[in-house]
Amino acid sequence: MRPFQLLIPAFLFLGGCLPARYVVYNYADITDYRKFPERKLTPDAQPFKFTPAAKPLQPREFAIDGKEYDFERYLQKNKTVAFLIIRNDTLLYEKYFSGYRADSRVASFSMAKSFTSLLIGAAIEDGLIRSVDDPVTDYLPEMAKAGFEKVTLRHLLQMTSGLKFNESYYSPAADAAAFYYGRHLRQRTQALRLSGKPGTAFDYTSGSTQLLGAILDRVLKGKTITQYFQEKIWSPLRMQYPAGWSIDQEKDGIEKTFCCVNATALDFAKVGKLMNEKGRFNGAPVIPESWIQESTTPDTTDGGVRFYKYQWWLAPHAAYANGYLGQLLYSFPEKNLLILRLGKAEGKAPWERIIQSLAASL
Repeated sequence: MRPFQLLIPAFLFLGGCLPARYVVYNYADITDYRKFPERKLTPDAQPFKFTPAAKPLQPREFAIDGKEYDFERYLQKNKTVAFLIIRNDTLLYEKYFSGYRADSRVASFSMAKSFTSLLIGAAIEDGLIRSVDDPVTDYLPEMAKAGFEKVTLRHLLQMTSGLKFNESYYSPAADAAAFYYGRHLRQRTQALRLSGKPGTAFDYTSGSTQLLGAILDRVLKGKTITQYFQEKIWSPLRMQYPAGWSIDQEKDGIEKTFCCVNATALDFAKVGKLMNEKGRFNGAPVIPESWIQESTTPDTTDGGVRFYKYQWWLAPHAAYANGYLGQLLYSFPEKNLLILRLGKAEGKAPWERIIQSLAASL
């Protein structure tokens, strides 16, 4: 056997070692739910289904910076696997590419941050968490030794925690890659440290969301985050297809709350419907309206920014969940409109501009 042939079995043998797992798995991909253990999310026996339009939209050409493009060819060229436009619960446009179908699962990446925020709102409503102004150490007292008594849940939600965190997937030495590929997420979360003063500047870090997950994990007392997600959101939204939430390890694992809800385009879209209905779903309360309002109203005090609030990105007349490789779920409540794009990569497309332009035309 030639020397280089020894590398593959060696890396497989070292599967528990983070650098080896990074090399074996290579770059993050929308099929990563196949790589990691997960907890299952079960569909509803009588799922909610969006109504197909009697006359679906048939977009042909559109312009970007004065140049005309064929719409569907552009979507496909820029690595899109699913694109939905839904208004008033009617599927105006539904298209899949590259062999993907309505029942194909896709990894959410950081869209899960927005879902984690909804769970924090549910936990406050249920009395499991008192307030977003509570310090982290009220729920994770072991973090006091690192100064986290100065960090509140609001800081984590708004990405103003001052956390020291390298938000990169491209190096096994980076924090985001270690959180994504590693098997000891609770320990890594407890080892987080601060590099700045909380409440002074916006800095997008997946570690902030995983700390929110650690708090949920602690207050749920035996119930998993996936079970709580199923109870509070997945079942009330009457999801149609099997789904799951990736965890760090099979035995007593914790959900990767900064990423990794794995579901279909149509079921992700129902979260957009929930946002459009201000926390209700077909009139039934799911998440408190006050939480939806608070989550999507800009606050520039204490380091906050106009384009982000409580794990949701904000745009004119819209809030959206945004994930790595161009996963985007836009909610336009004033028009009862939602637009979803899932893809293998962002390509070279200015998706935010495209989606805003589409919304303006409807």
